[in-house]
Amino acid sequence: MPPVPRRRHITEAGYRTLAVVARRVEPKTSLDDFPTPPWATRALFEHVLADRNGWDALSCLEPACGAGHMATPLRERFGTVEAFDAHDYGYAGVRDFLSAPPEAKSYDWIVTNPPFRLAEEFVLTALDVASSGVAMIVRTMFLEGQGRYERLFSVRPPTRVAQFTERVPMVRGRMSKASKTATGYAWLVWEQDRAAPLAFSWVPPCRRRLERDYDYDVPAPLTGLKVVLAEGGPA
Repeated sequence: MPPVPRRRHITEAGYRTLAVVARRVEPKTSLDDFPTPPWATRALFEHVLADRNGWDALSCLEPACGAGHMATPLRERFGTVEAFDAHDYGYAGVRDFLSAPPEAKSYDWIVTNPPFRLAEEFVLTALDVASSGVAMIVRTMFLEGQGRYERLFSVRPPTRVAQFTERVPMVRGRMSKASKTATGYAWLVWEQDRAAPLAFSWVPPCRRRLERDYDYDVPAPLTGLKVVLAEGGPA
């Protein structure tokens, strides 16, 4: 009689490890502050949208800017970049993008790393506010889910999905060159002037080429931005 295979036992700690590898579950009170390494933003233009140009004549909004680690490289491309966040990180104005969105079509592009639990709402709001395009860096698992397909992807599908082949290290509340992650990320792009079917691509290894030593300095705060309360009135 053949031996009975031993059933693998996963401890409680093991279950926690597996869950962390697949996703980050945030409490509703969490700031969900996972800064984006600037090289990952540069990769959007170098590899995902390399066939587009004229960025210096366009405006961009970063509506979940945190401490400015994405807004800073966006300013390397766009002629005008404005930024805010629902929480005060000392970089830009305070404004809740979902409860107090800007006027429709008031920016050419919206580019951001949305809070994971609000990413779907961020996409839908951004599609109303941006006149040319929306780009969101999201966890790869954002592409999953029947509900999200029915609410978003079946009616407002992205025009491009670009999966990072390298890990994009994002850790809570800090930016560190030594950070590591087991989470995969992808750029999702919606273009108003592109009617072609969805284009899938991979972002090739590019961190070494696109990373700068100064990326890990604290970005200089933006100036001249008004603080806007959640209900939309000026502070």
